[in-house]
Amino acid sequence: MKQLGVGLIGSGFMGRCHAVAFRAAPGLFDLPTEPTLELLADVDEQVAKEAARRLGFARSTGSWRALIEDRAVGLVDVTTPTFLHEEMVRAAIAAGKDIYCEKPLAPNAATALALVEAAEVAGVKTMVGFNYLKNPITALAREIIASGEIGALIGFRGIHAEDYMADPATPFSWRLDPANGPGAIGDLGSHIISLARYLMGDIEAVCGETTTVVAERPVAPGSSERRAVEVDDQTQALVRFACGARGTLEASWVASGRKMQLAYEISGSRGSLAFTQERFNELKLSTAGQSRGRDGYKTIIAGPDHPAYEAFCPAPGHQLGFNDLKTIEVRDLLVGLAGGSPPWPDFREAWQVQRVVDAVVASAAEGRWVPIAEI
Repeated sequence: MKQLGVGLIGSGFMGRCHAVAFRAAPGLFDLPTEPTLELLADVDEQVAKEAARRLGFARSTGSWRALIEDRAVGLVDVTTPTFLHEEMVRAAIAAGKDIYCEKPLAPNAATALALVEAAEVAGVKTMVGFNYLKNPITALAREIIASGEIGALIGFRGIHAEDYMADPATPFSWRLDPANGPGAIGDLGSHIISLARYLMGDIEAVCGETTTVVAERPVAPGSSERRAVEVDDQTQALVRFACGARGTLEASWVASGRKMQLAYEISGSRGSLAFTQERFNELKLSTAGQSRGRDGYKTIIAGPDHPAYEAFCPAPGHQLGFNDLKTIEVRDLLVGLAGGSPPWPDFREAWQVQRVVDAVVASAAEGRWVPIAEI
């Protein structure tokens, strides 16, 4: 079997998830190529060496440029903060390497589009890590919608809310730096936007409002020095879909008590669907024509009848986890790189998501509906 040398840049939370997925995928799926954990790069030699040992990479380096230039690396995997993506991705494109990059692809849509065009001209294959799209239960939701089971689409309510920035004492970090792009709407909102596009189709226009709840934060843990926050902590938007449906999008990283409320409700003319990532092995389905007094939602539990789940467990109701979704994503990446269905979501889809993010931000600043075509 042909081998693919993986070069990972960054060994933080997402870097670890990627490494776990590359190690797990060959044992779960019949793959056309075998990923080898070839080289890991991080901020310096020592950090990289320890991370490579822990995550199972053969070699390490303190230079991401050396990783991209390494002849044994066929796939460049970028899991750094967003503001670092452009330089790394451009270098990988120049080297003719395929690219796997965490979301968001770039701080803004203009930069994302430039990367799309550069990759397409170079013939480089790409994937962006919107792994919640890989949930078998969300694939089922898409299938139900496409089948017409819930009728014509009418409405969408989507939210991604967490509470990791709810404490005002949480120090300033790269997530709050405007150079990294918008705040909650870019970091979390991009996920619910990607799901909205996957399930409902193109978004035509948005009308948004952004709010900075915590105006300043300590520059370091326990520090009395403060730095002003210039990005949003929470954002709401009205949405018009090309299919004619209307809806709402919401993102917040100051929603106390919420750990992973990535949720959507979809209304159709003959039924509806409801989902939340906090119970992400379940999909609720309601259809018209139920008996009086017995109408309402039924709960569908993920199981081996839902593609990809069966690779992990032969029995329904035994639950997939977050890292399993990343493993399914890596499966799709490897199949696409080997000549199967192109890797998706690719850079172009990531740009489409970023256009919606930028449109919401522009709408909040200008106080008007903003067509996505303007971005």
